[in-house]
Amino acid sequence: MSKNRVCFTNTVLRDGHQSLAATRMRTEQMLPALDDLDALGFYQLETWGGATIDACLRYLGENPFERISALKKGAPQTPHGMLLRGQNIVQYTSFPDDVVEAFVNCAANRGMDVIRIFDALNDPRNLETSIRATLAAGKHARGEICYTISPVHTIEAFVEFGEELADLGCQSVSIKDMAGLITPKVAYDLVSALKKRINVPILLHSHDTAGLAASAYLAAVEAGADAVETSIVPFANGTSQPDTLRMMALLDGHPRCPDYDRVRLARLRTHFEKVYAELHAFTNPVNERVDVDILTYQVPGGMLSNFRNQLKEQGMADRYEEVLREMPVVRAALGHIPLVTPTSQIVGTQAMLNVKFGRWKMISQPAQDVVLGKYGRTPGPVDGDLLALVEKQSGRKAVTVRPADLLEPGLPALRDKLKEEDLPEDDETAVLYAMFPVETARLLRGEKPKEARTPAAPDAAPLPSASTGGRATRYVMHIESQKHLVEVEELGS
Repeated sequence: MSKNRVCFTNTVLRDGHQSLAATRMRTEQMLPALDDLDALGFYQLETWGGATIDACLRYLGENPFERISALKKGAPQTPHGMLLRGQNIVQYTSFPDDVVEAFVNCAANRGMDVIRIFDALNDPRNLETSIRATLAAGKHARGEICYTISPVHTIEAFVEFGEELADLGCQSVSIKDMAGLITPKVAYDLVSALKKRINVPILLHSHDTAGLAASAYLAAVEAGADAVETSIVPFANGTSQPDTLRMMALLDGHPRCPDYDRVRLARLRTHFEKVYAELHAFTNPVNERVDVDILTYQVPGGMLSNFRNQLKEQGMADRYEEVLREMPVVRAALGHIPLVTPTSQIVGTQAMLNVKFGRWKMISQPAQDVVLGKYGRTPGPVDGDLLALVEKQSGRKAVTVRPADLLEPGLPALRDKLKEEDLPEDDETAVLYAMFPVETARLLRGEKPKEARTPAAPDAAPLPSASTGGRATRYVMHIESQKHLVEVEELGS
């Protein structure tokens, strides 16, 4: 990494199409772009993780591990990165340590170089195993600070968490602004403080949902950020990252402006415009616009743009504003949790339930698990009355230990199950089966995935479907807890 010029990470092959095209870009649509992407000399290419694994299995009929091999072969010179939800891997619940370790090793063996590791609650206990496994595999552990705004989320608190990440062994630390909330002043102050206290590269990742990301990047560059994350139009701007050429133009004349080949970038734009057209069923112009509502409700990605349709399906179209106003109430009661997968979905669902049935009259299982500490330590205290209510209704007490400490090793049981189903028992199969058993089994048996359909936008809140007898009977997204499964189909961030 240059000490003078800022570097760009490019996200077009992961977050770019996850944010703007429901993660539907196929490997075959990526391959023609690899020569130019690799030749540009980006700091990293984000190519995997997040919702891509789910999408490969559920919709595209691809083996996600084979995607790593294909992309690494086509772009061997640039480090490849992936997004990992810490102890949740790329799902919505905690997995045993041995499953997390096996997943990291599988990704590393396939050629993944950089693993971006985050926890929705910024609980370092949920990051320890994946960081340790990444380092043991000889790969780069990049710790993520989930940025949000609340009374308990101060610059000092973020910096202290960044120090914890560095102490755990992270070789770089990134500010993960999943909702596009960070302002230029905060970006400057936070990057400056991190640079003073942590002796590793500092990066900023944001989304341009509210139109702030590019200016926040400029402020971060002024403060000494080592890298910022960009994409390539049309998979850029809006709910995605700022476009690479746009960011270079903003930095034009700045001593830290990078010099990426504009001819190659123009050629890539032409290619991705073709791909964007091919994915038109999964795109929405609403996600390409600046949406200032996000500054009020702090909802990530395309969630707001999809919220009206979901409420309409529930017969609640006229209660849109009411549900949005309830979301900050739910979030505060749950300990001011950051809104990122899976917590954004949990808060959105609970806000709808509160409006539909009355506040806390029906509490979803995932919301109960947040209250009881099963997702980890919340940034602020959970509302005392809500905690008492959940403990009484569930008959359980809140846990204070690391959630994964309550789990038995998972690989032996997974191998037994795979053997019963006459499926391969190797680690790759086991870890995919642990997270997506039905989809993994279908892929390995050569069954085609469900017919492609327009899904909820990334980070869209799941809502209960039609209720029976006043009770919500099904949810729109798969969120597992230790002993409960709530059905889901949204892909996450």
